[in-house]
Amino acid sequence: MVRRVSSCPPACRRDLPVAVVPARRVALLGGGFSMDEDGLLDDWLLSHARTSRPKVCFVPTASGDAPAYVEQFLGAFRPRHCEPSVLPLFRRELDDEALRTFLFSQDVVYVGGGNTANLLAVWRVHEVDRLLREAAGRGTLLCGISAGANCWAEGSHTDSFGPLTYLRDGLGLLPGSVCPHYDSEPGRRPSYRDAVATGMLPAGWALDDGVGVLFTDGHPQEVVTRSSDARLYRVEPDGDGGAGERALSCRSLDARWPG
Repeated sequence: MVRRVSSCPPACRRDLPVAVVPARRVALLGGGFSMDEDGLLDDWLLSHARTSRPKVCFVPTASGDAPAYVEQFLGAFRPRHCEPSVLPLFRRELDDEALRTFLFSQDVVYVGGGNTANLLAVWRVHEVDRLLREAAGRGTLLCGISAGANCWAEGSHTDSFGPLTYLRDGLGLLPGSVCPHYDSEPGRRPSYRDAVATGMLPAGWALDDGVGVLFTDGHPQEVVTRSSDARLYRVEPDGDGGAGERALSCRSLDARWPG
């Protein structure tokens, strides 16, 4: 015998609390403190934090926690209206519970460049990948440059193994694939397009240096540029054995150039 449970009537449902699930937000940066002197992309990023004085954690895993990179971040963000911090993993200081508490307290997690494959491997050993997924579900803004942009997608275009190739092993918080340095590194454009055309990588997003894009629940919400010719491209199979690219409209962060 199957017992049917009657649903709560409308009058009752009005009194029940409604759980609000924060949107998952991921920002990809084609620049920032490690590449640009004007600070435009980093200022844009902070403008999307959920508080006026956000806690911003830099994760330099992809560079092996390079001390010079850490100091460059701190030098750029200490003068800003935020609370910067750093999460080292090669000389880890926090136990599991402290690590969880620390990451969940951050408003922005900013991942640096370096080796994408090594980054993902180290994160998984320390279960940082799981914690970042949970943090995203709690409203933390995840972002990064180069390897720090690659890591959030399902797959990415990378030089982690020497020559340019594909990596189908990302966190999957951003559907599809990502290719950084689309306009600045020789071979990036044809190699990424070939990977998408052959199905080695799913359709995805290619960033010129100088571009920033904010995704909300996997969809591009805002695209900005600090350069007059830098763009974000959607790259997809063209149905004829190749791949096509489509530039998205973007807003200029510099008043000298029209948006």
